[in-house]
Amino acid sequence: MNSSLIQLLVLAGIAVFLILKLRSVLGTRDGFEKPPVPLDDVRPKVRRDFEVIEGGPDQDITDHVADGSDAAKALAAMKVAEPSFSVNTFLQGARGAYEMILMSFERGELDPIRPFLDDEIEAAFAQAINAREAEGLTIEATFVGLRELALHNATFNRDTKRAEISVRYVGELTSVIRNKAGEVVEGNTREIKRQRDVWTFARVMGASDPNWQLVATGD
Repeated sequence: MNSSLIQLLVLAGIAVFLILKLRSVLGTRDGFEKPPVPLDDVRPKVRRDFEVIEGGPDQDITDHVADGSDAAKALAAMKVAEPSFSVNTFLQGARGAYEMILMSFERGELDPIRPFLDDEIEAAFAQAINAREAEGLTIEATFVGLRELALHNATFNRDTKRAEISVRYVGELTSVIRNKAGEVVEGNTREIKRQRDVWTFARVMGASDPNWQLVATGD
């Protein structure tokens, strides 16, 4: 056997030894390795200790007045006295009532709006209309629209259950005043004017009559 063959056999033996040694190392675990971590320990933990808050502010109220204000407390008391009461629904009605009452007054027509006026307001409107007619004046008015409508204030008497809600309006209309001869003495049909009003409506909560009545006007 020549020396080249002997060297080849020696190298082959060394290679086999190294392969067996490497396999034995990779196939075993030494004592310093950490034990496997349970799957539950690596998953993110979700906190379950949050507090569920029930109720909270009534958005039907806080959309229009500050939470905790006297007006908010009054509106909340109205809802206790009459659970079907809604501030949003009331304001929708107040929007239509403004145009209806204002235009009827301008035209001098009280009959259509009498159910929506208390006695004092009806008397004041009638007096103003009669004074106009006595002077031979007539008003021609066209309602253009509302630029602003907002709840101004609210009060509630728990003893009588009488509720009062004030609404602030900014309306736009055209109007002219004519004398007996039909001549324009005031206003312009082509000029839109703004009219600012604060109207107060009242009603006994829980009463069978659903109508709110106009009890005060101002600006």
